Amino acid sequence: MSIFNIPIQLFSTQIMLGLINGAFYAILSLGLAIIFGLLNIVNFAHGAFYMLGAFGALLLLDHLGINYWAALVIVPLLIGLLGCVIERSVLRWIYDLDHLYGMILTFGMSLVMVGIFRNMYGATGLAYSMPPSLQGGFNLGFMYLPASRAFVIVASGLVCLLTWLAIEKTRVGSWLRAATEKPQLTEAFGINVPLLITLTYGFGVALAAFAGVLAAPIFSVNPMMGSDLIIVVFAVVVIGGMGSISGAILSGFMLGLVEGVTKVFWPQASSTVIFVIMAIVLLVRPAGLFGKQD
Repeated sequence: MSIFNIPIQLFSTQIMLGLINGAFYAILSLGLAIIFGLLNIVNFAHGAFYMLGAFGALLLLDHLGINYWAALVIVPLLIGLLGCVIERSVLRWIYDLDHLYGMILTFGMSLVMVGIFRNMYGATGLAYSMPPSLQGGFNLGFMYLPASRAFVIVASGLVCLLTWLAIEKTRVGSWLRAATEKPQLTEAFGINVPLLITLTYGFGVALAAFAGVLAAPIFSVNPMMGSDLIIVVFAVVVIGGMGSISGAILSGFMLGLVEGVTKVFWPQASSTVIFVIMAIVLLVRPAGLFGKQD
């Protein structure tokens, strides 16, 4: 079988690879959208927290013998706690300043974190052994799907769905949305908005760390892994709409698929197609596909 003279195996494989990339785009852009939605900060350190998640899983395995499944819980909690400390000690002082200060500060934080790990471990990628339960795969007839890749898609989709439900359908989510729109009025009703902001930033970076743990067995763990990915993720967030939760999730998976299809029909354009789409979206709808127009 073939699609436009392209073997179905090649087409389906690239679609699956695009969906896997989209899973990472979705969960990372979701964290960015949450942080921007409440804190109004463009978190350039997000890629560094993704890298910290992967290194956290690797260090726990090498030094403490803590396996992949435990790391999926422990590492996001630890990185999320680190995020809470950073928000309370550093970011809280710039909320009333121009957006540029937040961008510069988080970009500087990213350079420091990447520099520390690059000095300690070098630029060469480190291997994280695949968990035995994720070895092997599934023969779908038209392609072979590794179990590790299937788990990434399912885990990312489930976390994104649960996060969306928590924000849109729970009382805490309503507090979060209220604090985004009217922080002073929300605080007048007895809600601790500063604590809510701190926990939100911690949760946003915990999502990045969770994605890093997911990536550890699939990609090589190296200090630059977040820097290579974060620019694309920012483009995804802009396309979906800055601060839009559903936009971040849907655009992440959608653009991953677009990237995968582009690799089949025009491989040279696969690295730029997302940025071309971003330019077109900004021309037609500056607030993004799912963002609120002023």
